[in-house]
Amino acid sequence: MIKWLLAFLGKGPKTKKNTKGVEESELTYIRVENLELGMYVAKLDCPWLESPFKLQGFNLTTQRELNTLRGLCHHVYIDRFRQSKLSMSAKKTFSGKKLLIGDVPPKKGSFEKEISTATHKFSETGALINDFMEKVEDGGSVDTSLAKDAVASSVSSILNSPDAYLWLTQLKSIDKRTAQHSLNVSMLSIILGRQIGLSEQELRNVGLCGMMHDMGKMLIPSAIRNKKTPLNPEEQAIMRTHTTLGAELLKSSDNMFHGAIETALTHHETINGQGYPKGVKDSDVSYYSNMVSIVNEYDNLTTDRPYQKALTHLQATQILYQQAGEKFDRLLVSKFIESLGVFPPGCYVELSDNRIALVLETNTESKLRPKIMAFMDNQMSAIKKGVINLDNVLIDLKGNPLRIQNIINPDDFNIDRKKHFQDGVIAKGFLLT
Repeated sequence: MIKWLLAFLGKGPKTKKNTKGVEESELTYIRVENLELGMYVAKLDCPWLESPFKLQGFNLTTQRELNTLRGLCHHVYIDRFRQSKLSMSAKKTFSGKKLLIGDVPPKKGSFEKEISTATHKFSETGALINDFMEKVEDGGSVDTSLAKDAVASSVSSILNSPDAYLWLTQLKSIDKRTAQHSLNVSMLSIILGRQIGLSEQELRNVGLCGMMHDMGKMLIPSAIRNKKTPLNPEEQAIMRTHTTLGAELLKSSDNMFHGAIETALTHHETINGQGYPKGVKDSDVSYYSNMVSIVNEYDNLTTDRPYQKALTHLQATQILYQQAGEKFDRLLVSKFIESLGVFPPGCYVELSDNRIALVLETNTESKLRPKIMAFMDNQMSAIKKGVINLDNVLIDLKGNPLRIQNIINPDDFNIDRKKHFQDGVIAKGFLLT
């Protein structure tokens, strides 16, 4: 399953079916002397680890990169789709506005230094959202000023270390599912916004949109909202009114960002016009709403429900990939998956030497080789903890290549994700490096 995601992110060959249903490569063979600046190099004629390029798939932007490739390779494979659709100059129009896809800003801090601050802010913001929802359920309204302050604080921390927040969004709470979901959607929307180079103010805007998108659910009868089995058609129709109810609620909140009101109303609209409440499509849906709808779907798919087991990261992103171009904007889906990575912080993996590890932090230029913490063997026996940077450690203790071979479900290894975090495993791991 990992192969499709590698292909989607430009880490391996993509395929498509010809008229006879046979898969054929979408990558284009090109001799290095014919390369030009702006082309997207998806595959080399030698292993990536033997090249000086740490990023598995990249746009040629400098003459130095071009000269290096011409000295290293005989030929490469380019991805014309990513060159034309996903380059840094790509533009997309939503609601009459041009969304310019800019550079991803460098991280201002590190996971190790930011995780403590991020945990505190994440918890505070979650409590605030839960408080908002309780007040709305009791007939009150949202304090816009408090919401904006909480989002602004989160944006600053995410710009320091998005990895810390990716980790924290993995800590799902069943008891406060709706508040946890809104918190996750807010944080992940900011992370997506960072990935497409939005300004800090725009990050605050989209974070507020994510925080407020489901506030209307608190106006739905609790018997329907908290039902433990799938909703029947009549109940589904009532649940769908949360979009219009949410928009009306936010209109009554002083100084609420207009985009948050629109997102509450349209986050279940789709680009093919098959969504609700109005069935609008394409440019009639704002790019904030497009972003929140993608993140909303991902968090729903990866969260346990009374009648539905959570999907893994790979399963969820594969569904998003399949829905790209139909339900969701293809460009934004791609950028969201890029922001998460193949091995996102907070996921558990099995290494090639059979150790079990927790992914802590991605390496920006080598996303297939993140920082991890090994803590268990595959027989569920504890081992000495310590952070390993796979970008630096290329061989295991036996002298064999060290790599991630699989993402695992922590439940299969009796790993309690929350207890793992609460026991200070991360901090202990850094101390032992």
